[in-house]
Amino acid sequence: MHTIGPRMNYKKLLLLLLFSIVLPQRDVGANTTNDEPLTGKEMGRRQSIDGIAAFVGDKTILKSDINQALSMAIFQRRLNPNNDGDKILQLKQEIVRSVVNRKVVLMMAELDSIVVPDKEIDRTLEDQINNIIAQAGSEAAAEKALGQPLRVFRREYWYDIKDMMIAQKYQQGLIGKVSVNKNDVVSFFQSYRDSIPPFPTTVKLRHLLVKIEPGSEQVNKTIALLKNLRKKILAGEVSFEEVATQHSQDPGSKNSGGSLGFVRRGNLVTEFESIAFTLKPGEISLPVKTEFGYHIIETQEIVGERIKVRHVLLSPPLTDGDESAAYEKALSLKDSSKTILAFISTIKQHSMDDQTKENGGNLGWVDPAKYPIPEFGLVLGQINQNECAGPIQSEYGYHLLWVEASKPGGRADLSKHWNEIETLALNKKRGEWFESWVKGARKNFFINILD
Repeated sequence: MHTIGPRMNYKKLLLLLLFSIVLPQRDVGANTTNDEPLTGKEMGRRQSIDGIAAFVGDKTILKSDINQALSMAIFQRRLNPNNDGDKILQLKQEIVRSVVNRKVVLMMAELDSIVVPDKEIDRTLEDQINNIIAQAGSEAAAEKALGQPLRVFRREYWYDIKDMMIAQKYQQGLIGKVSVNKNDVVSFFQSYRDSIPPFPTTVKLRHLLVKIEPGSEQVNKTIALLKNLRKKILAGEVSFEEVATQHSQDPGSKNSGGSLGFVRRGNLVTEFESIAFTLKPGEISLPVKTEFGYHIIETQEIVGERIKVRHVLLSPPLTDGDESAAYEKALSLKDSSKTILAFISTIKQHSMDDQTKENGGNLGWVDPAKYPIPEFGLVLGQINQNECAGPIQSEYGYHLLWVEASKPGGRADLSKHWNEIETLALNKKRGEWFESWVKGARKNFFINILD
């Protein structure tokens, strides 16, 4: 992952990218107020308040948030401050407008008492953190990019995610009423056919995953080591912090003595959480298995639905034999998957992808060139339709694939790409409707942009 500079706050940048309301930009240079215009003296006094970029009602927008977002946008668009001054100024105005609009939406949602359950916020937060780790390449690299430990980021970012989800929920409730008919789609296509980019070829795909798991010998060695370390901690021979620093394989917590800080119920994997919330403060668990490996857990403090917890994680090493066993299992399952119905049944019984197992491994329509598992893209063009293919190895294990159907790509054509064009037409109509709604909603609040 590229770094923006030593003082770049990646959290705020990520939030803007996740949370920006995408609307056509108009009149972005205007300092807008819906009350009487400020006098020169009042404007000077406002502008003398250090760090304030704008006021929206009784809320403030900080210059630091605007500047951090601008720095990220300049970096992403590869703009040169020496040569692209006008573009950067326009970009800043667009960012300010987007942040102000976001604040307006949040305040309207607050007036309508829109709420999002904490558990949904927790799940979304974990998804975003996992995305950051995947983009960075490791938890250590993610912490370097964020400029703080993941446990601290998780605690602080929770409230930003909450705002994002409330605004999204409110926005979706509003634009969900907007629809398009056949005439709308045809009219959109006739107006924009020359500017619609070519569609990619897509395939409707199912998969079955066989993970490479450690054998019993390595598992037993790992459990024995954790039990021995626990015994030494309880005997006072070594501290929990020392064990975590020396032995834990969780890069996000090992340098903090294994501490995850305070976490809410629902924010941890089920196996870990079920033990952590039943331990008494100061009690250390026996080894606990999760998808990440084996843990010993100590709950340090309990405050309602939050606990302060630390752990030591060890993952049993994988051997060539473990990999061979997974490959042979995948081959055996392939032999049992001669028809699509047989393949779906096999997936529901044996797939180790919990997110798709119950729906028969259905991944929907995917673009092979952009699918997150690159190995799929390398082989999908060579797979025959309506037969089981594989095993194909990825970082997750071995996959069996089934291509149910395909859609041709190429230049936009109503007869071939009706659904895709309908989606584009709907998004445009919703965007225009929401822009108009925001313009009206802004009149409910005093807005003054200082910078």
